[in-house]
Amino acid sequence: MSEGKPVEIAKAKGRPMLTWVGKRPLSHVTAFPAQLVETFTPPDVANLKPNEQLWADWPDAYPKGGLLFHGDNKEVLAHLLANGFRGKVKLIYIDPPFDSGADYVRKVQLRGSTGTAKVEGETYTLGEQIQYTDIWANDSYLQFMYERLMLLKELLADGGSLFLHCDARKVHHLRCILDEVYSEGAFVNEIVWSYRRWPSDTDAFQSMHDTILWYVREVAKKHTFHKSYEPASPGYMVRFKGKTQKLDEETGTRKVTLDAETKGMPLRDVWDLSIVAGYKNERTSYPTQKPEALLGRIIVSCSNPGDLILDCFVGSGTAVAAAQKLGRRWIGCDINKGAIQTASKRLQTLVLEQLEGEGRLLEAAEAGRPAQLTFAVYRVNDYDLQIQHNEAVNLACEHIGVTRLRTDSYFDGTLGKRLVKIIPFGHPLTPLDLEELKKELDARPDEDRGVVLVCLGKELATDAWLEDWNRLRKHRIGEHKDKQSVNAIEVIELRTDPKYGVFMEHRPARARVDIRRKDGKILVQIQDFVSPTILDRLKQQAGILEPQIDDWRSMVDTVMIDTAFDGKVFNICASDVPEKKSDLVAGHYELSAPEAETTVAVKITDMLGEEVLITAEV
Repeated sequence: MSEGKPVEIAKAKGRPMLTWVGKRPLSHVTAFPAQLVETFTPPDVANLKPNEQLWADWPDAYPKGGLLFHGDNKEVLAHLLANGFRGKVKLIYIDPPFDSGADYVRKVQLRGSTGTAKVEGETYTLGEQIQYTDIWANDSYLQFMYERLMLLKELLADGGSLFLHCDARKVHHLRCILDEVYSEGAFVNEIVWSYRRWPSDTDAFQSMHDTILWYVREVAKKHTFHKSYEPASPGYMVRFKGKTQKLDEETGTRKVTLDAETKGMPLRDVWDLSIVAGYKNERTSYPTQKPEALLGRIIVSCSNPGDLILDCFVGSGTAVAAAQKLGRRWIGCDINKGAIQTASKRLQTLVLEQLEGEGRLLEAAEAGRPAQLTFAVYRVNDYDLQIQHNEAVNLACEHIGVTRLRTDSYFDGTLGKRLVKIIPFGHPLTPLDLEELKKELDARPDEDRGVVLVCLGKELATDAWLEDWNRLRKHRIGEHKDKQSVNAIEVIELRTDPKYGVFMEHRPARARVDIRRKDGKILVQIQDFVSPTILDRLKQQAGILEPQIDDWRSMVDTVMIDTAFDGKVFNICASDVPEKKSDLVAGHYELSAPEAETTVAVKITDMLGEEVLITAEV
């Protein structure tokens, strides 16, 4: 991948200024290129020309449609700034981690009527969603939000709006940061989203609301706001009418304003809306999913059809799905590959429903209709590698019996009384890794616990380093032989360790697919599919019982087909996305065939998000 380029960021000049350990102003960031990995263009709109006036401000480097980015949102936002989106975004909604200390575990359920076994998928703690660690130290959380809010301001259009979704734990801190970055005068509303959910066992009032902070980019241009109304009681309407009578200068009589007579009470800043559990058709099994009614209200109130909406914590895709339904352009990004897969699947279903509702006419994207009926998925800075490492760390800790730490920014967990550090599995343990450990321990003079380093392999040079280190630790302990050596280091090499050497390296999912040309059609028949990871997880959960899966389709989430694959970008021309968990993919497909020889690619995604790509020349 080519090197990045610097992007200048304006200073935050607002007041008050919150202070934390390690606060660093963001003067510039590095912008990395983006790699196009997938497109979705239904056949019915392949020849549709976009509304040129609507897309006149769109950078030439990107297709005129929705954009999903997989990567760290700091890098994605820098990429957008460097590639023509500065000052182009009319509305930003973000639902970042709340610094709650909770773990959001991706749970999946096998498809079909017998698919009752649940499998624990990628475990993304709040920290892992950001910087591949398990911890949200308060200072690092504030720095994380500070940097991203500064980047988002640069993307926001004149008079554009930012909505930040949070809860009681961090709303006071985040509001101070927003006042500093956007200025206190840019504050518009503190919106309370009130909802009902199953009560918790607590010695306090039940917490059943979130907070949404609304700020605008202060300029001479007035920000967009479309007034909304809610039903009002008869008594209120009587009082309201009495206060809104105006003198008609032509007739000399007093009249009640039309709004008061017909629309009810202007919408308050307390919104009583059901959580997503009340909207069965919206459920995606994503743990932090928000209801479309909430996002729809924000988008309708503070943007116009055709405006560009951005969500850089896209999660299950609610914001971009609502933008798609309401005729807005959109950009979404997330560090979690599962989130990108969930959002992509949701958007595919939505676009196909929009086409069907329009009678599959090409005019579906004209004024008053969807702003786009296609979208593309990009990857910034090869982020897949980090997610794979993260999953490997979780598996290794589970295999060894490591207790994961939630209060340490360096060590991954504990094994008995010893600290545990997982060395990235992309390389063997090296003396450089050991020097980094030494620096960390030097910064903790009161830390006397032993350390366990977990790796897949190690360089020979590490043996001498470790021998010297442990000999010195024994010397420090003196004659107290009953005590453990201070900071003694043990290495668990997973591929060779006699106790833990049975650690199973990742075995990729595999499939048998028959792809052929017949009678001017392309026929695709998935004959078998197996996901060793799913089988292993089921076996772990079942104990001594061997998991039984009668139909391979219960392990498959989606099937997508590209009938003209170029080896780089996967263009989705047909997709099988079952509507319900109890539904199965078809497994056999018939598509139109181009006259010339072509490469057909079939992408099968399992219930844990792992993808298998099968190609054939026909």
